[in-house]
Amino acid sequence: MEPEQGRVIDFATAAKAARVTAAKAARVTAAKAARVTAAKSARTPGRGADSTEPRLLRQIYGEILRDERRDQDRSLEDVARTVGMSKQYLSEVERGRKEASSEMLRSVCDALELPMEQLLARGIRRMTAHRTLRTTGHAGVELCAA
Repeated sequence: MEPEQGRVIDFATAAKAARVTAAKAARVTAAKAARVTAAKSARTPGRGADSTEPRLLRQIYGEILRDERRDQDRSLEDVARTVGMSKQYLSEVERGRKEASSEMLRSVCDALELPMEQLLARGIRRMTAHRTLRTTGHAGVELCAA
């Protein structure tokens, strides 16, 4: 092997090592970013299973509507088109970012064939479960006589 060939191999090896190191650094950075995002999410009121902050009614109703839509395997676009609103607005309602009017909630419920009374009842159950979790630190179980 000529001395120049040895240098070429060394440069090639060094370049490969640099690429591997850069890829590893990118993965570590992405993992750190994911942890930071998760930590921020957990501190945001109404987010995460361990949230101790009171939740807004719009967040609870949004979750219920999103769960119902997903259970029916329907897209945002499909439901939004049926209701006559933009899919961006429906997405924001589902995420609890926008306060939907009672008329709009009724329209979405109708599109999902979800009685408005059921939306309200589910909302009460979720609020009660969240309040129990907040005050006791764990999910409480209550037995009621029928």
